[in-house]
Amino acid sequence: MFSFFKKKKIIPHIRLTGVIGSVGKFKQGIDFNGQEEIIKKAFAIKKSPAIAISINSPGGSPVQSHLIYSFIRRLAKKEKKKVIVFAEDVAASGGYLIACAGDEIYANSSSIIGSIGVIYSSFGFKDFINVVENSRGSKLKKDLGIELFSGEFWSGSKSKELGLIDGIGDANHILKEIYGEDVIIKKFEKSKGWLAKRLSSENYIDSLSNVIEEKSIWQRYGF
Repeated sequence: MFSFFKKKKIIPHIRLTGVIGSVGKFKQGIDFNGQEEIIKKAFAIKKSPAIAISINSPGGSPVQSHLIYSFIRRLAKKEKKKVIVFAEDVAASGGYLIACAGDEIYANSSSIIGSIGVIYSSFGFKDFINVVENSRGSKLKKDLGIELFSGEFWSGSKSKELGLIDGIGDANHILKEIYGEDVIIKKFEKSKGWLAKRLSSENYIDSLSNVIEEKSIWQRYGF
């Protein structure tokens, strides 16, 4: 029985959800410091052939996006592991930049993908274009008469046509398809600390302004 379980493939699965960077006084979104240890632990599982990353983010800080992207690529090269990314509702702007750390990117047919090169409020992704071109390379379909770097965003289905993603499917389905039905998917996700929970509950006005600020970012994509 021991040898049976030992032979099963283990795929660490990291989940990154929310706006990238700080949102308000007490709420921290996706940032490098908050995710560094989780990403390290996922890559430290020696026998795993790949790392899965699910992203659900409308973007945010270009600096934090690039730090996370670069860190994932550096560890992937060092540990010689494949990175498979799954976009959930949204992988836009900085969220798509992080997705580009994947050797393969998958999404739901209705996922929102893109906003490459968009610059508004504190979001600046002019240099984000180079990252996309370097990571996606010849997969990008630039001959379809659509400007990929105008800040536009598309459905998952259209994004596949444009070469922004590699396929349609969710993490569970795709990972089982690649590594077998008995693959073990080990989840890694940053939990909310007790202090953050207490602060957010005790500071209602600050919490409310955080929600409004974060909601305005998501609303660009219809959420």
